[in-house]
Amino acid sequence: KKICLVDSKGLIVSSRKDSLQHFKKPWAHEHEPVNNLLDAVKIIKPTILIGSSGVGRTFTKEVIEAMASFNEKPLILALSNPTSQSECTAEEAYTWSKGRAIFASGSPFDPFEYNGKVFVPGQANNAYIFPRFGLGLVISGAIRVRDDMLLAASEALAKQVTEENFEKGLIYPPFSNIRKISANIAANVAAKAYEL
Repeated sequence: KKICLVDSKGLIVSSRKDSLQHFKKPWAHEHEPVNNLLDAVKIIKPTILIGSSGVGRTFTKEVIEAMASFNEKPLILALSNPTSQSECTAEEAYTWSKGRAIFASGSPFDPFEYNGKVFVPGQANNAYIFPRFGLGLVISGAIRVRDDMLLAASEALAKQVTEENFEKGLIYPPFSNIRKISANIAANVAAKAYEL
């Protein structure tokens, strides 16, 4: 119940009854209607903003500024691909938050300098988990995928983010270390499969 979703009609709330598709109903909150993302952000005051709609530039200057007004380090995940459909660019997130945003995207963005500090945008890509998850399943001989295995893969990835990565604003380890990351994730998934 701590996840609020917004679609093209606004905040997903139970009072939308007829206009709410069946698959959105489990996510509907008891809340007055809110017709747009900016108003939803101002009212809900989220700590994380995740975009995955494929509609470019929905994280406007006003939306990012609102996030930065009540979060010391707003987490902005603009996950839509390709770059032209990204909810905002890394440069926009860093500039509009006055260098306070933690940013990751579905598309790659170049490092960006703001007020003398270089920010390295993270890339939130399923390539980190899924090939390695599959490898862990194969080497373990698992015949069933369980939630605990997915959690083991996620935790293995998270543990590979260093303090140095965090200082650069990264929430994922650098993709340049993918071989080490892969082995670690596969081993953790296999270990969890054996445990179950």
